[in-house]
Amino acid sequence: MSGSSEVLVTLCTYNERANLEALIPEIWRQAPEAHVLVVDDSSPDGTSAWIADWARSEPRLRLLQRPGKQGLGTATLASLQYAIENHYAWVLNLDADFSHPPQYIPALLAQRPHCDVAIASRYVPGGGVVGWPIRRHFMSRAINWYTRLLLGIPARDCSGAFRCMRVAMLRQIDLGHFLSRGYAVQEELLYRLHSAGARLAETPFVYAERRHGSSKINLNEGLIALRIIFRLAVWGG
Repeated sequence: MSGSSEVLVTLCTYNERANLEALIPEIWRQAPEAHVLVVDDSSPDGTSAWIADWARSEPRLRLLQRPGKQGLGTATLASLQYAIENHYAWVLNLDADFSHPPQYIPALLAQRPHCDVAIASRYVPGGGVVGWPIRRHFMSRAINWYTRLLLGIPARDCSGAFRCMRVAMLRQIDLGHFLSRGYAVQEELLYRLHSAGARLAETPFVYAERRHGSSKINLNEGLIALRIIFRLAVWGG
């Protein structure tokens, strides 16, 4: 286990410094012993240099800087590989824009005795979404229905990134052979963990729109996700 913590909280970033300044201290208010890993694709806003400087005086903070913008999917996989290589017991991922409020972290951590993957879910009783237009509600519901139908995943929220995962289960899957390089990594990750025998649990949370910056989700990413999910269903990856 790396350092003195068994939990690694991961944040994949590109130009999210304005959010991180408030987000990281809030994560530690909810999980004081957790280590925080920032995976940054050399953001032009200076995120990497700022985190590296902060980490010199903060032993709970880590930085994984990548050369150039390589995308959220590969950043997510890199963060999971980091957790494996550094012998953490659990890795908890959330978006770096406050759309996944850290106040729900204790509820995710509380699920650890009962499952291998704890999912913060928008689509179980008590969960929800604030601030979305109708079109985005429809797209999210549709891709979750499509994922459950084709891949047989027993979870209501298959596309969200707010999850806590047992690292021992991540060792059972090959992170180097994922089809996804973008947002579909969330569905593929859940599919591969479930196929490896991971026990899934969901706890409700309310999604909130980002505080700063603009969303990087687009229609093309959605279409790519549909194709990848279909391929997983037909050929199993």
